[in-house]
Amino acid sequence: MNVLQINTVFKQGSTGYIVYNIHQKLLSLNHKSFAGYGRGIWQEDNLIKISNKLDMYIHGIGTRIFDKHGLYSKKATQEFLKKIDKLDIDIFHLHNIHGYYLNYPLLFEYLKNKQKPVIWTLHDCWAFTGHCSHYDYIGCDKWQNECYKCPQKSRYPASFIFDNSLENFRLKKKYFTSLDNLIIVTPSNWLANEVQKSFLAKYDIRVIYNGIDLNVFKPVKSDFRKKYNLEDKFLILGVANVWEERKGFDYFIELSHILKSNEVIILVGLNDKQLQKLPKNIIGIKRTQNQKELVQIYSNVDVFVNPTLEDNFPTTNLESLACGTPVVTFDSGGSSETIDENCGKVVEKGDLDKLYKAIGEVKKNGKDFYRNHCIDRAKKYFDKEMMIEKYVKLYKEIV
Repeated sequence: MNVLQINTVFKQGSTGYIVYNIHQKLLSLNHKSFAGYGRGIWQEDNLIKISNKLDMYIHGIGTRIFDKHGLYSKKATQEFLKKIDKLDIDIFHLHNIHGYYLNYPLLFEYLKNKQKPVIWTLHDCWAFTGHCSHYDYIGCDKWQNECYKCPQKSRYPASFIFDNSLENFRLKKKYFTSLDNLIIVTPSNWLANEVQKSFLAKYDIRVIYNGIDLNVFKPVKSDFRKKYNLEDKFLILGVANVWEERKGFDYFIELSHILKSNEVIILVGLNDKQLQKLPKNIIGIKRTQNQKELVQIYSNVDVFVNPTLEDNFPTTNLESLACGTPVVTFDSGGSSETIDENCGKVVEKGDLDKLYKAIGEVKKNGKDFYRNHCIDRAKKYFDKEMMIEKYVKLYKEIV
């Protein structure tokens, strides 16, 4: 097989590692594999850079003013399509095609003309809305009929002047429903159900859970507790790439006001401004790309808490389980799908009292009560090798 994947990033972040892992597996099986990406620079064979800093800057400015995300980068996209046209691709696998680097009408016109199988893994909701990548937090359902007057115009991909959500919605519907041989993949049943309510519902929709590297994310011993003088404390962990309201940052601040003296919150992924405003019983750690450091933290806390208000399928939950740490999460998006009653607690979204009560139940039971169940669940459902095998199987099926 000859497979091309397209994503905003390669070997960075959760989606970038999914692309990288599939790419490496295909090469190891003696298939041909290529990846087109927008951000970063990789000096490796079979990788194709789609955009550059100037192009992305222009794309970003156009989005900020005119709300036309995905409608710039014409020259960069044309040059990319010329390059891949020489590769005789059998399967096109799309991931995130938003991110200021690609012109989606040009891409879909090309795919329609090629008449080759296309798989599109949706990592968020951008593909079927007129603007936003998430809408659950504000409870918007305009996308089920037709977007207009977007209430999240100033959120990613932010526009600070014009609202083009109606035209964006119509353009996406036109191009994204133009293919006859498209299969949609979602990482959660929740997102699959959302797609079923959208203009993409006519397509075959499959669910393939995201996977993580269980050789990296596993229980380890470290001096983490000693380093922060926390040996006798009950540690509550929160992790995010960017802490904002929808990720539940405010709930940790509220929790800090009602914690007992032996309970401490650890938050990973904070910026300088957030670090300066933390209460004394919250220890803040800046964002880290060091997976070894993250594994040490996951392994040495008592509970991982994810008060997310909207999420597709949070990788942080999977990482915590793999390190043997139980998860307490709000019932939002696909977050609740990651756990069962043996490895954590699911709480009604937004209920701080129930969130703290669930943390208390985990504390009462003790981490050892959950540890093996957490690890077993990660091995059974969230091993990256299992995810990759399912994608390779899907490739073979459609070829």
